[in-house]
Amino acid sequence: MRRLVIVALVFSMFLSGCQSAFIKPTEISTERTSTAFKEWVVPNFFISKQIRVVGLGDSLTQGVGDELKKEGYFGRVTNEMFEWKGVKNVKTDNLAKRGSRSEQLNKKLEDPDVKRTVEKADVILITIGGNDLMKVVKKNLFNLKKDPFYEELKHFETNLDELYGIIRGLNSDAIIVLAGLYNPLSLVTDEANDFEGIIEEWNKAIEARTVLDNKSCFVPVTDLFDSNTAMVYHTDFFHPNANGYNSMSKRFMEKIKSCDLRKLSDGELDM
Repeated sequence: MRRLVIVALVFSMFLSGCQSAFIKPTEISTERTSTAFKEWVVPNFFISKQIRVVGLGDSLTQGVGDELKKEGYFGRVTNEMFEWKGVKNVKTDNLAKRGSRSEQLNKKLEDPDVKRTVEKADVILITIGGNDLMKVVKKNLFNLKKDPFYEELKHFETNLDELYGIIRGLNSDAIIVLAGLYNPLSLVTDEANDFEGIIEEWNKAIEARTVLDNKSCFVPVTDLFDSNTAMVYHTDFFHPNANGYNSMSKRFMEKIKSCDLRKLSDGELDM
C-alpha cells in the first residue's frame, strides 16, 4: 500500500512537469493604445431656424400675370426654401410693386418701415430694370434707335450701384438674388432681334454688380421668354403666366445652388 502511494506521488509529479513544458508562457500584455475619434464639426445648419425673405423690385417679383395667384416666382421660390437644410420656417415680405423703375426702388428704400424690413432679411429677391427699358421704348415708340437705350443704361448702372450701397448699408449679411431681363418685344415685332443686343448689355451690367458683391447671385432668364412655344406668357404678352413663373422659380433654384448657397450663407443654409 505504501508502495502504491509513492508510485502515485511520483507519477503526479511527472505529469506536472510535462504540463508545464507544453504550456506556452503568456506574453506580457502591452498597454492598450487609445483610439481618438476624428474631429467632428457640427454644421451651422444643423439647428434649423426661421429665415426672413424680402422681395424688392417690379411686377415680376410682385407676381403680376400669375393666374394661379401663387405670387409669381417669389411665392414659388420661398415655398421651396422650406426644404433647405437649416430652415425651420420662412417669413416673407414682398415689397415689390408693379411699374417700379430702379430710381423708384431706391426711393422706396428710404422709407423707415422698408428699411427695418431689409435690415432683418436673410435673403433678398429682386427683379428690376424692365420698366427702365420700357420707359425708353414708350418715349421712342415710333423711332426706336439704340442710342437712347445705352444712354439710359448709364443711369441704370448708377442706380444699381446706389441700390447695392443702400442695401449693404442696411444689411451686410443678406443673400441678394438678382434676376436678369428678358426681351419683352420678342412677341410683338420681328424687329425685336436688334433689341436682343441691348438686353444682353443690360444683363451684363446687372450680373457685374452681383459679381462685385460676394454674397449675391445672378439669375439669367432671357432664354425662358424668347418665344411663347412653351406658353410662358400672360395674355398681355408681357408678363409671365403661371407656367412662366414656374420656369423662373426653377431657374432661381438652379442658380442659387450653382452659386453655392452654403458659401453665400456662411454655412448656415444648404440645399
